[in-house]
Amino acid sequence: MTLMTMVMKMASGLEKTCAIFFLTLLFALPLGMAVAMMRGSKIKPVSAVAGFLISVLRGTPLMLQLIAVTYGPYYLFGVSVSRNKLIPVVIAFSINYAAYFAEIYRGGIESMPVGQYEAAQVLGYSRAQTFLKIILPQVIRRILPSVTNEIVTLVKDTSMAFTVSYQEMFTIGKQIANSETSFIPFLVAGVFYYVFNLIVSFVMGKVEKKMSYYKM
Repeated sequence: MTLMTMVMKMASGLEKTCAIFFLTLLFALPLGMAVAMMRGSKIKPVSAVAGFLISVLRGTPLMLQLIAVTYGPYYLFGVSVSRNKLIPVVIAFSINYAAYFAEIYRGGIESMPVGQYEAAQVLGYSRAQTFLKIILPQVIRRILPSVTNEIVTLVKDTSMAFTVSYQEMFTIGKQIANSETSFIPFLVAGVFYYVFNLIVSFVMGKVEKKMSYYKM
């Protein structure tokens, strides 16, 4: 198999890699905020449940979570959710990354000075208005570098979908490497991920500069 043929075959899986990446962000970012709000709740049972879920999701391998979500329902309830494997893969990625985003959000929210809440109260803002109009915009600016790091990690973690034989780019590369007894497909995959991350880093860098307080 020529190098060009190899690249073309692996590129056919790039669409599925991108699907995992973008769908995970679509669901994990808002879900992470919801979990962060639960974690910071003054209702202790709610906060405790959220804390436990975050602990489990961050404390167990993503690979294990992929297997559990893809095959667990069948073994436990006899219900198959793995016919379209993109669904369980995105679910597993979303809940895993939501746990990490939740802790990033929580750290950003807790870093805000109490005086800002008090000033908003004096000005007649409700709790919801205070959070949405004053706190959240500042939190987003503060957590962008940490969120960027997680997004870069997500690009590489999409390769974990090979665990459940989802035909994304890395899975196809691994199959070619086995059939051709060659390491070249892994090098090609490395270039794909590197370029993907360069694009992500460039875009997020532009976003950070646009939202920065300290524009030159």
